[in-house]
Amino acid sequence: MPQKVLLVLHQASSDPGRVGEAIRTRGFELDMRIPAIGEPLPETMEGHAAAVIFGGPMSANDEQPYIRDEMKLIERLLKAETPYLGICLGAQLMARTLGARVAEHGEGFREVGYYELTPTAPGCPLFPRPMMAYQWHREGFDLPEGATLLAKGNVFPNQACRVGRNAYGIQFHPEVTEAMNRRWATRAAHMLSDPGAQSREAQLEGRRLYDDALREWLDSFLDHWLPPLDGAPAATSGAAALRQPAFS
Repeated sequence: MPQKVLLVLHQASSDPGRVGEAIRTRGFELDMRIPAIGEPLPETMEGHAAAVIFGGPMSANDEQPYIRDEMKLIERLLKAETPYLGICLGAQLMARTLGARVAEHGEGFREVGYYELTPTAPGCPLFPRPMMAYQWHREGFDLPEGATLLAKGNVFPNQACRVGRNAYGIQFHPEVTEAMNRRWATRAAHMLSDPGAQSREAQLEGRRLYDDALREWLDSFLDHWLPPLDGAPAATSGAAALRQPAFS
């Protein structure tokens, strides 16, 4: 039976995009759930190799039952050391689960478009150099106690962190395809006038300039983060470089 990766989405129209496709091409089956529309989360993670919680328009501070259910799932994943990736809202939910604050920027700024990430010393194996990453969020997270900051930004300082050995939270969106980029900029065009947000045209130009590097980053990250399937070949040299003791 193929090993599964749980993908938690937040709208009926949500798309796991490039992350889902990259996981599938590595031989895993995608188990996609949308608790926000009533789909239950798995009762156990038996048969699941890892889990990803994606972003959404809601807040990690909302008191909806599905938000509480997702935080309970994260708590179970962290205790079991099951590989976990939180993207945007998923990172904020992990921070809240660990008691950290999730809030809007103190001066009302948003990150909508491409913004620079700078690696920290512990983050250099995963972020070998500064990188422009695609963002779409109005809230950020404080670094949870015991977490390791891997990359920082100028507007929202905490951009990527690791908890334990296998849990990662990233504020940016490596999953976004060009079709998703255009759809978000159309459906949520009202956010493009918010302080700090980039225009649709600036986003598409940023995509032309920076998307290849972001896609390469995602491939390297997944090679590091996903457990190898039974019988799979050894990691590539790029993935092996990420498996240094300083990063594990």
